[in-house]
Amino acid sequence: MTEANMPAPAMRFMRGEPTEEEIAAVSAVLTLVLAEEGARAERSEPANVSAWTHSQRAIRPVVRPGAGRWRGFSG
Repeated sequence: MTEANMPAPAMRFMRGEPTEEEIAAVSAVLTLVLAEEGARAERSEPANVSAWTHSQRAIRPVVRPGAGRWRGFSG
């Protein structure tokens, strides 16, 4: 293959002269991070959540009894 026919590299190092081992290490770390992000995205809540599901959140924080905790109550 001539240089003109070669595909573009997946990574490009802007400075220095990395060794083959350093390139392999960076590639392995980036591959692992991308795989973890992909797995996290698959586990996350689907984008098309219904309005009914959104309405199931708490209306207000839980009120806890105790000294000075009911000052805002005007009941």
